[in-house]
Amino acid sequence: MTETVSEAALLARYHAGDTDAFAELVRCHQGPLLRHAQSLLGAGSAYEDTVQEAFLKLAQNAPVLPEEVLGDPSAEHAQLGAWLHKVTRNLCMDVMRSETRRKRREQDVAAHEAADGGMGTVEANDTRAAVQKSLGRLPRDQCEVLVLRLLGEKSYREIAEITGKKTGTVGWLVSVGLKALGAELTPLLAGTPRTVCREVTEPRLGFGLVQGEKA
Repeated sequence: MTETVSEAALLARYHAGDTDAFAELVRCHQGPLLRHAQSLLGAGSAYEDTVQEAFLKLAQNAPVLPEEVLGDPSAEHAQLGAWLHKVTRNLCMDVMRSETRRKRREQDVAAHEAADGGMGTVEANDTRAAVQKSLGRLPRDQCEVLVLRLLGEKSYREIAEITGKKTGTVGWLVSVGLKALGAELTPLLAGTPRTVCREVTEPRLGFGLVQGEKA
C-alpha cells in the first residue's frame, strides 16, 4: 500500500458501488492476513478460505474508522488492519475448535514431513523461506506472535490487541520463540555466510523491540 491511499475513501467508494475499491483493500491487506492465518492453521489447512471469509465480513459489515485516524493513510491502514487481523484470528479459532482429533494429527504429520524435506544448504536469498518453515514448527502461540512481529511488522502493543494477550506475555513469547528459532536455524544454515546466520539468529534486524518501543 502506498502512503497516499486513504482506506476510508476506499470503503466509501465500495459502499457507493465501486468494486475496484474493495479489490484495492484486499490487495493492501491480504498478505499479512494470509501469513497470520497460516501461522494458526498450518500450511495444509484451509487458511486461504478463512482469509476470504474475513474479507467477506468486511464487505458485509465494514467497521467505522474513528475520526482521529481519518485523513492519515497510515493510521487508517493500521486501524483497518487490526480489525481484519482480529476477525481472521477469531475465524481461525472457530476452525480449530471444529477440527477433529484425527484431522489435527494428520495435519501435524503432514507438516512435519514437509518440514523435514531436505532443505540442504540455505543460500542467502533463501533465508526468509527458512525462517517461515522453522516458524511452522514452533508452538502455535509463539508462531503467531513471531509471524505478526517479523513478517507483519506489528508492534508489541498491536500484537497484544490482536491476540488478546498482555504486552508482557507477547514480549516473553517473542523472546522464547526467537531463541527456539535460532536453535532451529543454526544447523540449517551451516555453510551459509556468517552474516546471513547472524541476520536470522540475532534479534538485531527488528526481531525484538524496535528502538524506542516499549513492551
